[in-house]
Amino acid sequence: MTALHAATTTGGAATAGAATTAAEPAASLVQSIDWLAIAPVVVPAAVALVVLVADLFATERTKRLLGWLSVAGLAAATALLLPLRAGDRSTFCLTGDPGACSYTADHFTLAIQFLVLAGALVTALLSVTAVREARMPDGEYWFLLLSSAAGAALLPASRDLATLIVALEVASLPAFALVGMRRGDRLSSEAALKFFLSSVTATAVSLFGISLVYAATGSLHLEQVADRLDRVPAQLDTLAMAGVALTLVGFAFKTAAVPFHFWVPDTYVGAPLPIAGYLSVIGKAVGFTGLILVTVIAFPAYSDIWGPALAVLAALTMTFGNAAAVRQDPARAHSAVRLLAWSSVGQAGYLLVPIAAAAYSGRDEIGATVAYALMYAAANLGAFAVAALVARTRPLHRIADYRGLYAERPAAALALAFFLLCLAGLPPGIIGLFAKVAVFGSAVDAGLGWLAVVMAVNVVVALYYYLRWTALLFRAPEGAEAGAAGVRGRAPWPVTAAIAATAVVSVVLSGVPQAVLRFASGTLFPH
Repeated sequence: MTALHAATTTGGAATAGAATTAAEPAASLVQSIDWLAIAPVVVPAAVALVVLVADLFATERTKRLLGWLSVAGLAAATALLLPLRAGDRSTFCLTGDPGACSYTADHFTLAIQFLVLAGALVTALLSVTAVREARMPDGEYWFLLLSSAAGAALLPASRDLATLIVALEVASLPAFALVGMRRGDRLSSEAALKFFLSSVTATAVSLFGISLVYAATGSLHLEQVADRLDRVPAQLDTLAMAGVALTLVGFAFKTAAVPFHFWVPDTYVGAPLPIAGYLSVIGKAVGFTGLILVTVIAFPAYSDIWGPALAVLAALTMTFGNAAAVRQDPARAHSAVRLLAWSSVGQAGYLLVPIAAAAYSGRDEIGATVAYALMYAAANLGAFAVAALVARTRPLHRIADYRGLYAERPAAALALAFFLLCLAGLPPGIIGLFAKVAVFGSAVDAGLGWLAVVMAVNVVVALYYYLRWTALLFRAPEGAEAGAAGVRGRAPWPVTAAIAATAVVSVVLSGVPQAVLRFASGTLFPH
């Protein structure tokens, strides 16, 4: 650290003599950067730039290597989380207040960064084959995916509102283009436009809310905002309250909470399947992470406002999402993707429950949301990986296309059945059951008995469509499908690796379900 010193010299009159006084050293203006702490964000960003430049000089044959370079970059970024597991690093701190930092690698940050980077790695494995077969532009695709992953990894470490909104947009803006990457496809173009308009609206609302919060507090750092909102002057209370409400509305768009969910089904249907899976997990994690940071860290002074509001949103989201999933016609085109889309809306309702509970019983309830998100990420990405495999021969994405999958691809059918049972919370998907118990317990501990009842009813409703799909996998194929069973070509090994990786993670987690409860009850934020 370099210190800059200022000195002043004053001269007195001849009768008083000469006097020289040195000023106190000024505060340092030079920052030290903890490069290891920010490495999980810097690595995918750097690889994205390398891929973009390499694409200019690569031939059609060598462009395939860009995908594997991206996979390697995401694997390296995930591995770089290991040296940070102590969770006690911060950087980009204010010189006048070392406790106010813009980047913090605590246990909450590391858990979400693992979810984001590992999820992006699975998406990259699924994309290696999809990019080539759909003839999407290699360089642009991999640059956009890596850039979005870098923004998503930055967001959980953000501890000021400016960094938070920049990270949110770096994660979101490339996703618009990824959704519309299938050029000439009408569904893809419509999905990208709908996703873009809704997300831009959310960002505008969030920015307006943040500007009001800054006007009321004079700070963007989350801890300072929390301290100043505790003692905001009476004449600024309404301004601060409006800022808090608008900021939360903006993040509700990102999480696809009802009634801000309308973009989800069409966006998932129009996007390439790997990107639909990416949005269902990483996109949702980005929204929930931002929501957690602004509520429990920046706005605890207004918990009496956002707590009940999030509880109502949670009830509406899980109810509407599950009701829409139940209504999906198995014979309709894209019904499998639509069911996963509406299921993800219902799951978002469960994820909101512990955040609402944190308003009543403290920020430690957030562990239940993170534990549930980790389970959901593994199971949902696995389901999309199997869907990508099935879509190679049955591109209509109908639920009915999965009938008799066990006779055709036993391993894929067993994996999908396990993923669906994890999402439903039924044995042998024990991890899903324990994750739901953790979320349910957070509502009960917070005194939100009515929300716990609503959640229990929705869990039962969700069993219907999860079990209906699971049963279909083991039924005898019909007609021409029966004759074609077992004759399909081998699955591309990157897709097989993605299915195997998510299945292994889900099985291992189901083998140690008590770890979920310990994680959910632990402290992710330093006190």
